[in-house]
Amino acid sequence: MDIATLGGQILGQIPLGDIVFYITPFSLFMFAGALIFTILIALSRTETQVEADFGSLKNNRVKIGLEEFKIRRFLAIVCGLATAGAMITGDLFNFTLFVALIGIVNIGIVSAVKMVDVLDAAFQYGLIAMIASLPLFGGAALILAASGTLSLLELANVATTPMMYFASLLLLMGIMGETGVAPFYATKAEMFRTPGSPFILIIHLSSLLVIIRAIEILLIINKPF
Repeated sequence: MDIATLGGQILGQIPLGDIVFYITPFSLFMFAGALIFTILIALSRTETQVEADFGSLKNNRVKIGLEEFKIRRFLAIVCGLATAGAMITGDLFNFTLFVALIGIVNIGIVSAVKMVDVLDAAFQYGLIAMIASLPLFGGAALILAASGTLSLLELANVATTPMMYFASLLLLMGIMGETGVAPFYATKAEMFRTPGSPFILIIHLSSLLVIIRAIEILLIINKPF
């Protein structure tokens, strides 16, 4: 499908050697949203989480120490910047790199938490993210082999072959595993029990924006209409 049909007319391009970022109204909106939220994270402090103890009928206040706060804020900022980059990149391979980076820092955001259930969930999510990297990069490699390019601007004009349909399926499986959406969400849900808002919210936001962007990319590649 044509890029202009999905995201609107291309407002500009940012060539960085072989890597080209392009901006449409659609990608600009998602890029700005990710960047604004990242700035808010950089300027904010974590909230104190209140946990109910039904055994003693008391509320426990859970705070984040300064050292843990700095680490998690840094990783949340990296996650936000990687998400913003994934929204405007015009290169399929760099999109997969951004997605893989998002999966890694999502684990890092909760890795300093001293909660067994949360760490166990992060470990399981990490296993799925590592396994998902195979179809993620494998799908991009097959698209390159079938079309001769990874540029979305070029792929929009390339006829879709059966190999590209198969590669797109692999790519979708890899993105689903890296972002932890259904059916892999069960391994990620327990991670949100950790204190640390708004750092945890960037995990939600990155998954949502990456999936939306992935749908646009798959429609560009496969041209269903």
